[in-house]
Amino acid sequence: MLDPVRWINSEGKILDACEDNVKLLPGKLRLIDQTKLPETLLYMETDDLEEIFDAIKRLVVRGAPAIGCAAALGLAAVSQNITTASRGDFIKKMKKNSTRLAESRPTAVNLFWALERCVSKVENSKISDVCELKLCLLREALSILEEDIKMCRSIGEHGSRLLKDGMGILTHCNAGALATGDYGTALSPVYVAHSRGVKLKVYSDETRPLLQGSRLTAWELGKAGVDVVTICDNMAAQVMKEGLVNIVIVGADRVAANGDAANKIGTYGVAILAKYHKIPFYVAIPYSTIDLAIPDGSKIPIEQRDGDEIRRGFGRQTAPPDVKVYNPAFDVTPNSLISGIITEKGILRPPYHEKIMEIFRKA
Repeated sequence: MLDPVRWINSEGKILDACEDNVKLLPGKLRLIDQTKLPETLLYMETDDLEEIFDAIKRLVVRGAPAIGCAAALGLAAVSQNITTASRGDFIKKMKKNSTRLAESRPTAVNLFWALERCVSKVENSKISDVCELKLCLLREALSILEEDIKMCRSIGEHGSRLLKDGMGILTHCNAGALATGDYGTALSPVYVAHSRGVKLKVYSDETRPLLQGSRLTAWELGKAGVDVVTICDNMAAQVMKEGLVNIVIVGADRVAANGDAANKIGTYGVAILAKYHKIPFYVAIPYSTIDLAIPDGSKIPIEQRDGDEIRRGFGRQTAPPDVKVYNPAFDVTPNSLISGIITEKGILRPPYHEKIMEIFRKA
């Protein structure tokens, strides 16, 4: 599979988990630059705070789980360069780095979850030696990545049970290997079913204005040998009407405690279309994407992006240069339109608040 977020040590060893007898530090965060796809597969390696901030902000790395992994490994990369022998000073500077990275994007809860987890691990440790604190931080970041890979596989196992030979699957944006540490969320059931010989056809919404569906989803599915057809966003209704879609599976950047789900702009419209055409609509996420502090979707912060993404999409003028633009990156699908939430713990069904609280009690 693809490896969009990894740790690379000074010996060139690419790691997705802590390995015995392998040197961990020094090292760098290694990312696929997704802004270059599908033309070029390019990797960037960095331990610079502002470069990592920019990579998250500019969508070099995107997808809630991948952002969380990148933030955790990025924090470890930046904080390894802190020069102090004092535990207190190291933690203070590490937290300052974490605060900066947390400012990069507001909607994906995994970003904050991963950073808070890493900071808490170091703060709550009994370690006084700064070199050991740096290792502690990196090991926690690598644990987050390793867990994400396992979560992706589990989501795929549960979700693949929904898929039958000959089915058509519609997905919106990219929630595959490029958006996570491994198989993805929404695409993980597809990959698992495909590996077992189940014949499927995936319809990837183009996903305007940044075209993650055509640039990324179609690219990675094609590389994996999955039958994929890309359509413009405004074609989804017609494709459903023709009976070509049997199920919709999307990811999410944040899910509220009641099951409302924030995903890439346009998802809400797809859910409405699926409801009208009586097509089941599923959201696939790791449980870390659920934010219990958010009671419902109305409280989810929605990122507003630069209007030039619409005025000058990919460099070409496509609207008057001075026209006003409204460009929210996400919308919220209410839980009433969601048939089920596929997690690594299983498939949650309504009532979602009750089922969500149950999996957190067991975690």
